[in-house]
Amino acid sequence: MADRRLQVFFTVAKLLSFTKAAETLHMTQPAVTFQVRQLEEYFNTRLFDRTHNRISLTKAGTLVYGYADKIFEQYTEMENMVREMIGEISGSLTIGASTTIAEYMLPSLLGDFRKKYEDVVIHLKVSNTEGIVSMVENNVIDLGVVEAQVGNKNLVVESCRDDKLVAIVPKGHRLAEKEVVELSELMEYPFICREEGSGTREVIEEYVCNAEGCKDGLNVAMELGSPEAVKGAVEAGMGISIVSEATIAKELKLQTLEVLELDPPMHRPFSFVHQKQKFRVRVMDELLEFARSYCEKED
Repeated sequence: MADRRLQVFFTVAKLLSFTKAAETLHMTQPAVTFQVRQLEEYFNTRLFDRTHNRISLTKAGTLVYGYADKIFEQYTEMENMVREMIGEISGSLTIGASTTIAEYMLPSLLGDFRKKYEDVVIHLKVSNTEGIVSMVENNVIDLGVVEAQVGNKNLVVESCRDDKLVAIVPKGHRLAEKEVVELSELMEYPFICREEGSGTREVIEEYVCNAEGCKDGLNVAMELGSPEAVKGAVEAGMGISIVSEATIAKELKLQTLEVLELDPPMHRPFSFVHQKQKFRVRVMDELLEFARSYCEKED
């Protein structure tokens, strides 16, 4: 129902990027540019200044952005109130999840949710924890699910459940005979870790810094962008690693890796993160409630 030109302009203004807006809106960049130009022609003024491959809002653009924000908040409130009045649970949501959660936790959760609410359309964006928090901050996604602490106090962070981390080593490794391993022992071997910005990496680095021998740190041999890549590198004998226990069910079944408990144990929360919005579409509240129940059941 809302003016498409205004929606596109609002997204570009929020992200200050035509490219990112195109990705968020699932449009081509020329289509985004066309919609913004149409709005500029309607108002007969420029809404963006374009210099050195950067854009910024003009005075008129800032004014339009402020009113657009109010318009969309009112629109959301109207839609929420009408749907609540008629008891309808429908609409669309965009969820963001860090890689571990997107691959190993969300598929069953979202699958069960869709069975219950068939009229709901869910879009999923996958990034590391740092990227997901940024998307929530910029209203690119409605709800984020992350695997590390969130520093922004202006966001609502709600713990879902605890995740246990374990050490993994290749078959036949010198440590494979152990059931429990201390951090000092892991430091002796090449370590395969996730990329900067990963929640898993952040938790491991904090664990190392709180343990004896922090000055030495882990012997990082390789940085990889997904749990699957990390496990593959360990299986190939390229090093050892620490991963979420939730990610290794297949490897345990196939006996392709050796899994060791950590001493001291390492845990981290899986958390929901979203904006402190006064009005939310009802489907968002239903998903949050469904996810809370799912987390309690998983515990």
